Amino acid sequence: MSVAAPPTVSKSVAVTARGLTKRYGSGAAAVTALDAVDVDFAAGRFTAIMGPSGSGKSTLMHCLAGLDRADAGAVHLGDIDITRLDDKRLTLLRRDHVGFVFQKFNLLPALSAAENIRLPLAIAGRKPDAAWFEQVVAAVRLADRLTHRPSELSGGQQQRVAIARALVTRPWVVFADEPTGNLDSRSGAEVLRLLREAVDTLGQTVIMVTHDPVAASHADRVVFLADGRFVHDLAQPTAEKVLDVLARLDVSAAAPAQGR
Repeated sequence: MSVAAPPTVSKSVAVTARGLTKRYGSGAAAVTALDAVDVDFAAGRFTAIMGPSGSGKSTLMHCLAGLDRADAGAVHLGDIDITRLDDKRLTLLRRDHVGFVFQKFNLLPALSAAENIRLPLAIAGRKPDAAWFEQVVAAVRLADRLTHRPSELSGGQQQRVAIARALVTRPWVVFADEPTGNLDSRSGAEVLRLLREAVDTLGQTVIMVTHDPVAASHADRVVFLADGRFVHDLAQPTAEKVLDVLARLDVSAAAPAQGR
């Protein structure tokens, strides 16, 4: 069963959230992780999501990617409102049309790098497009490591396998959640370069959650959250500009506490 035909995606917007609200708990212990968030993510661009701890950035990504359901509001991938899909169709959409890169590589230890890359296609019962597979492998520079198992690869190489796995299905969007969190600075820089190239060379849309201003500086745009709200938008970010925004958000968050 198919979720839908390829979406009629605006040339400018790949993912849209409107009035996105998510709460955890109930009563006096309830926490509002997302508070009526409205935000668009451009197609064929690299966007980072940032904010202080507890700002809702990971919750936003999980709702955008269909890993968690919002309590109110809507998320559109292309022209599909994923908040209206039942669990089965949402699972199929994630499997066939969304790529994921996480802090933990989530590779199967018994499979080779090539088998891990092809895994989403194997699960879907689809044959890989040989030309696209070769292009993705070349982009992540893994041609000489395809027969190696994860235990025979460095952390950076394992994350490169994970990126290739996210790209091999030609997803509508790739979500990356702290993709450099388990890597040393050199490997992390390589992963960020690969995500940048996935956008610039392969035409991919990438949305990344990060706490690292240097990582965010690789993006075309940074979206900032605070207290579950969309509070700032930064184009052409540098690490220094990102740090400045984060510092102002931290001051704003501390002000109410100091006034009590």
